[in-house]
Amino acid sequence: MKLHQIKIEFDAEQDRLRMGVSTVDGQEALLWLTRRCVLRLWPLLVGGAEASPQVVTRAADPEVKKALLEFQHEKAISQAQFGKQYEDVPRARPLGDEPLLIAKLQRRAAANGRIVLGLLPNDGQGIFLTLDEQLLHGFIKLLQQAVVRADWGFKLDLPWGTGETSAAGAAERTLQ
Repeated sequence: MKLHQIKIEFDAEQDRLRMGVSTVDGQEALLWLTRRCVLRLWPLLVGGAEASPQVVTRAADPEVKKALLEFQHEKAISQAQFGKQYEDVPRARPLGDEPLLIAKLQRRAAANGRIVLGLLPNDGQGIFLTLDEQLLHGFIKLLQQAVVRADWGFKLDLPWGTGETSAAGAAERTLQ
């Protein structure tokens, strides 16, 4: 299944992030990300970006690595399609209509510099997202903005850039 859109929004009543992932073939998975889950997910995402083959092979010097990561992040964000609303259409939900509470996280390398991110509940099936560089950096940006809206008392800063995410610019966004 090919990824179509990702949406992350804060649910104040649940005090959790609700993530929707849709595929081009009309399926959708709904997930709950708790504060604790986000804090554990963040290093996996940052580590995935830092493990990019382009970064690893070209950047032995820490300053060069930082500059390359910042360039890659800005380039990926500028190319991502954040402007489109998440398509709220009926979709098949093979994992159920209620969001899964994510309790386990996995990250592994895939072909062509991609990473596979596993978002899994304690019991049962979860989802595995294969993220190329652009999707990974877009997901990083969506998560940063959602944490700003959640007002959990921490920021998800990037070790290679400013990571500035203003609350005013953190309106609901969707990644395609």
